Formats: sequence, structure tokens, C-alpha cells
Amino acid sequence: MAGGEGEGGGGGEGESESGGGDADAMAAEWEAMLGGGDDAAADAAPAMPKEAARVLNQDEIDSLLGFDDDHGHGDDKSGIQAILNSALVSYERLPMLEVVFDRLVRMMSTSMRNFTSDNVEVSLDNILSLRFGDYLNSIPLPAMLAVFKAEEWDNFGLLTVDSSLIYSIVDVLLGGRRGTAAMRIEGRPYTTIERNLVERMVHVVLSDLSAAFDPLSPVTFRFDRLETNPRFATISRPSNAAIVAKLRIDMEDRGGRLELLLPYATLEPVRELLLQMFMGEKFGRDSIWETHLAEELWLTEVQMKAVLDEQVMNLRDVLSWRVGSKFMLNATPDSGVDMRCGDIPMFRGRMGRKGQHIAIRVDEKLFGE
Repeated sequence: MAGGEGEGGGGGEGESESGGGDADAMAAEWEAMLGGGDDAAADAAPAMPKEAARVLNQDEIDSLLGFDDDHGHGDDKSGIQAILNSALVSYERLPMLEVVFDRLVRMMSTSMRNFTSDNVEVSLDNILSLRFGDYLNSIPLPAMLAVFKAEEWDNFGLLTVDSSLIYSIVDVLLGGRRGTAAMRIEGRPYTTIERNLVERMVHVVLSDLSAAFDPLSPVTFRFDRLETNPRFATISRPSNAAIVAKLRIDMEDRGGRLELLLPYATLEPVRELLLQMFMGEKFGRDSIWETHLAEELWLTEVQMKAVLDEQVMNLRDVLSWRVGSKFMLNATPDSGVDMRCGDIPMFRGRMGRKGQHIAIRVDEKLFGE
């Protein structure tokens, strides 16, 4: 057993020596290649293509990054810019949503003036679409996030109040003097008084939002909770699309921003209404067109058929008819005649003669029964 172990140990040393020799040979080969001592490597160096060392010019770099303005007049992106923009949401245009937000701005201008007893100007900066997770990550903190529920649509929305607007509202409602900037103490949580005052403002905004949607679809937006951490205000999956309306509220030398987020899932029940070009598009009436159509209908020519009798026969008998065959009707000179317009029976009368023409006197009306 001892002899076996010794032989095994000797074999291991031999392998390590050979391995060390291979490593030394490989190191020497790399050193020769890097130092230029190898004639083969030196001969192969000039044979390399010159294009491998070519430097890209500015136009090629812009094209690679997707910043080429010559070909970027449209919405299509290319290069790395297309990869970065692939996370954005390609949303459909909702014309009526812009009308709703315009109504909201006008109504908020009045309600906020009554709420603050100050000269308030509300403006709509822009309406954009993005993913919910990207929006949460872009919220500048500290801020207050009001979660509200659309009762009739059975889904939620988000109202974000930035720090400037919070301190401005508190300053205005508690009697702060004009001409002095609101005091901001960063790095501390919002007090109960600040939360209660902002909550009162959120109720005013939600009431105006319900009134703005009312001509389109009656809906009630109910305040649910107020959060300061965006993680606790998650109302949708991060990858879901949402509409964000950014509002600016100015109170002379004070003010801030208010952002309204509505996920597409929340707007789904009224999506067809939001696709309209104007209010009541699908239910509107054009009196001029109705009058013109009615006048033209009275001048429409229709064909009337006088049916003396009808019988049900086999196709074999009909195909056996020849010139001179007789077809017997179960009608007499006193039988009633149906007058039809297409397949619709209109009148019933009796057949007679007037001058050289066969005439039918209408005795009964059949349509409208």
C-alpha cells in the first residue's frame, strides 16, 4: 500500500512539471506575439484589413445612436434610441379625454378660488401616456399621493401633489401673507394638519373631475387614502399603461404642480365614448339631413305587384310545362287581389276595368298591422 502511494505521488509530480513546462511555453509564445519577436506575427500584421481600424465619423455615430435628424422627422426611431424608447407606450388618441381635461381646468379655476379665497390660475401643461412603473419612479419626493376610486368603473386612479403645492396650500389656508415664499422644511414627514388640508383640496379636485366626466359618462370619484411613499400607492402593475395629465396651479407668487394619473384599465368602460371626435357623436341628430331624407323618401318610386293567386307545386310539374300548357288558378272575378311591394303585402282589393285598362280598387290596408 505504501509503495502504491509513493508511485501515485511521483506520477503527480511528473504531471505538474509537464504542466508547468506547457504553461511556460504558452507564456513565452504570448510574450513573443506581444513583443513583435515572432516573424510570422510580424508578417501577418500588415495583411490585416485597413477597415478594422477605421474611425466612425459623426454622421455614422448619430445614425447608430438614433439621433440622425435627417431621417428622424417622423415618430420612428432607430438605433439605440429605438431600444431605449421601446419601453414607452404607443397609445391611441382619445379626443374626448382632452375635452374632459379642459373642462376640469375651467372648473378647478373657479373651485380653487372659492377654496383658497385667493386668485388661482389653473393650466394644463400636457397629457402623456407612459407605464405605471416608470411614472412612480419619476415622482419627485417628497410628495403626497392621493388614491381615489371610480365607483361606477370599479377601478382606481392616482392624484400626485408636489411639495411646492403642499406648502403653498398650507400657507394660503392658514393665512400666510402674500409676497413671501412658502417655508419649506425638507427631510421631515408631513404633519397631520398638512395632510388634512391637502386632503380637503383633493376632495375639491375629485368633485370637479366627476363633474368634468358627467356629460360623457356619470361617474363618482371617491377619495380612498393619502400616501407619501409611492410603493404604498401602487394601484396597477408596473408594466400597465396609464394616462397622466399634468396641471399647474398658480396663486400669484405661490403654487405648484398637480398630476392626475388614470390607468387604461380604469378608462376601459368608457373607451368607446373617449374615441368620439365630439360630445354625443354616436347619439347626435342632424335635423337638416332628416328633413332632406324625408322629402326624398316621398319622391321614391316603388314597384307594386298585383297577385291574383298563389299555388304550391312540385318542381317536376313546373319543368314539364310546354307552350300551350294551362295553369288553373283558384280565383274568380270576385276574388280579392293582394298588392305587394317586393315581398311585403301592402293592400288588398278587387279587380275591375277602367276604360281599356285593368284596375284594382283598394278595399283594405295590410301593412302596419
